[in-house]
Amino acid sequence: MKEPLWRDVVGGVLRRERLAQQRTLKDVAEAARISMPYLSELERGRKEASSEVLAAAARALGLRLADLLAMAQGELIRLVSGPRRRDGAAVSLTSVTSVTSVTSVTSATSVADRAARGVRNAGRQGDVLLAA
Repeated sequence: MKEPLWRDVVGGVLRRERLAQQRTLKDVAEAARISMPYLSELERGRKEASSEVLAAAARALGLRLADLLAMAQGELIRLVSGPRRRDGAAVSLTSVTSVTSVTSVTSATSVADRAARGVRNAGRQGDVLLAA
């Protein structure tokens, strides 16, 4: 199965949302301040839009960029019906571990100070620890 292109998925979501709101291309294009032909090409998956253009189109539809991308992600997942290996075989997901906290190694005590005191794995500035 061929992977769908992101521009096709996002374009389809834009079109479905516009039609669900019973709005015209002209109306949404004007609200987004992009040309009507360009919006049409986006909806048909013919153009790869910048994040600024996608955000403008989303706002014109009363959405946040995050909403548009989440809808596109859901559609993409539905289209590919689950994860696949390179050979096309389905992948079984048995568990997912969530990240409950993120703590930066850079704190009031500097990395150099901890290293000088002999603290093992003192880390480097910018390292991030994930705790589940």
